Amino acid sequence: MATQGNRAVVEQLIADGITHIFGNPGTVEQGLLDVLGEYEAVQYILGLQETVCVAMADGYARSTGRPAFVQLHSGVGLGNGIGMLYQAMRGHAPLVVIAGDAGLRYEGLEAQMAADLVGMAEPVTKWATRVTDPGSVLRTLRRAVKTAMTPPRGPVFVALPLDVLDAVNGEQIHPTSLPQTASVPVPELLDRAARLLAPARNPLILVGDGVAAAGAQEQLASIAELWGAPVWGVDSGEANIRGDHPLYRGQLGHMFGEVSTAVVQDADAVLIVGTYLFPEVFPDLENPFRPDAPIVHLDLDAGQIAKNHPVTLGLVADPAAGLRALEDALARTMDEPGMGAASGRLAAARARAEVRRAQPAPDTLADRFLAAVGRAVPHDVMVFDEALTTSDALTRHLPPALPGHWFQTRGGSLGVGIPGALGIKLAHPGKTVLGVTGDGGSMYTIQALATAARYGIGAKFVVCNNSRYRLLDLNIEQYRDERGFGPRPLPESFDLAPHRLGFTDLARGLGVAAVRVEQPEDVEPAVRRMFADSEPFLVDLVTEAAPDAPPERSAT
Repeated sequence: MATQGNRAVVEQLIADGITHIFGNPGTVEQGLLDVLGEYEAVQYILGLQETVCVAMADGYARSTGRPAFVQLHSGVGLGNGIGMLYQAMRGHAPLVVIAGDAGLRYEGLEAQMAADLVGMAEPVTKWATRVTDPGSVLRTLRRAVKTAMTPPRGPVFVALPLDVLDAVNGEQIHPTSLPQTASVPVPELLDRAARLLAPARNPLILVGDGVAAAGAQEQLASIAELWGAPVWGVDSGEANIRGDHPLYRGQLGHMFGEVSTAVVQDADAVLIVGTYLFPEVFPDLENPFRPDAPIVHLDLDAGQIAKNHPVTLGLVADPAAGLRALEDALARTMDEPGMGAASGRLAAARARAEVRRAQPAPDTLADRFLAAVGRAVPHDVMVFDEALTTSDALTRHLPPALPGHWFQTRGGSLGVGIPGALGIKLAHPGKTVLGVTGDGGSMYTIQALATAARYGIGAKFVVCNNSRYRLLDLNIEQYRDERGFGPRPLPESFDLAPHRLGFTDLARGLGVAAVRVEQPEDVEPAVRRMFADSEPFLVDLVTEAAPDAPPERSAT
């Protein structure tokens, strides 16, 4: 049945199970927004800046594994959202982003807000297109959903001119067909991979978020235990293995290649799953592996295999099904001495983990506060960790555990923590959701708190406040050391003091209750207040005192 294009778009979204649109309105999208209110099945979530909209959608998509829909306003709105679209692209978040323009009839006039939307979006999306035929709107949207959801997942962009959506649309509405990608290598290749890996006495597993996308955490832990191999995260922003698993050693550095080289250079066999190597800002240009070490790389994204360094065997396969099949082949191939050596490595890792667990946590205010939070939240708390230099303290007390319950920023974008937590909470309203960010990062998207207040999105937020871009301090120190520069003052631009940002006042001004924690005696009252109700709440956690800053106390 023919209907206006704007209505057809909303009905297509409903057919695809889209329940939220994250957006910031504009005049050239007004026809779509005008009819949207007639459909209770889709809720429009207003963000007060486009960065917030994309970051909320990113959190929603990552925590559901489903596409999230974003509406931006023409070239200016798309321009504001591009930084977060880069984040979504690097993190393989399945976003479907639309933006409008005034209409095809005005294209030759270079009118106000005219821009090459597709050209702007192409560098930060899997696919970008513009619909020019009123009879191809829904076909294009379905292709966009399929492209976003087909591994490797990622954001897509569709430009929808106003007059195209105003026209009558006679297309049939039906759900998007998504391909099934569960697959394993042929037996001969599995046997070859097992023969390469079985003799190892110093094995290593490197993993990325392809593991989480495939729901392969259990299979990864199982093959690591069989092989007795330590596991390191690479380009990893989700819970690919339990954070407290004895074989998990943490994440490789995201800045400097020598950090990765130091970890991998002595391994006598390496299994890589669900990532490419290596994603640092300053990667090592040489191959970091031992020349005689066999490298087996398993990923559903063939483009990531041997992308930067050669491998012995590349296997295109779904990580869950592929790891299960590879473990079976490895169990058949490992001899008795190999099994004994692997069991010994696993036992040693468990002993080291027990020693680590017995060590007391540092007695910092951040540790005290996050320990109290860890005691107060349920085991299935969902955490967005943008704590950066406070992340070690966060994971000490709230380690990644359940699949799909822990997320980090990816792609180098700041400001994901608060809106990302909002997207997660919208997707999982019955869960406790905690977003932890820094003072510098939070200021990129602090207006997201207004969205939390407007819709009663009861996520909880912690701003780790050290009055600096502390990560930049650490990075520039290494930069200076590498070049032999002598000591000198840190750049003034890294300093957020002496006028300490007033996060409690900012939060309250945006409609969210807040307290400051700056002394040990503030911890327990703040945590009790934080989880006393289902409303959004923010804690300004002072992790370092600002020089010469007067104390500010906030009633609970």
